[in-house]
Amino acid sequence: MHVPPAFKDNDIESIHATIRIARLANLVTATADGPVATPLPLFLDETEGDYGEVYGHMAKANPQWRPAPAGEALAIFTGPEAYVTPSWYATEQETGKVVPT
Repeated sequence: MHVPPAFKDNDIESIHATIRIARLANLVTATADGPVATPLPLFLDETEGDYGEVYGHMAKANPQWRPAPAGEALAIFTGPEAYVTPSWYATEQETGKVVPT
């Protein structure tokens, strides 16, 4: 997964804080038929493993657990989100040109 350097976080305490606050992740697995994703509540146990372990429960009715995964899974925890209006950019005020959104 590409993470631009300005958004990269290598601080384990900060990462753990994001996981604790978000709690909901998109769990992504690759299968022979393509990627599959499920929004799934996960909790962090910081005392297990080198970086902590996340745990959750996937419903039996969810088909994601059936196909064998092709590699590792990816849990995407997102932080706060907000709309940034193009008018906040100085160029819009100076030139009238806006940044595409």
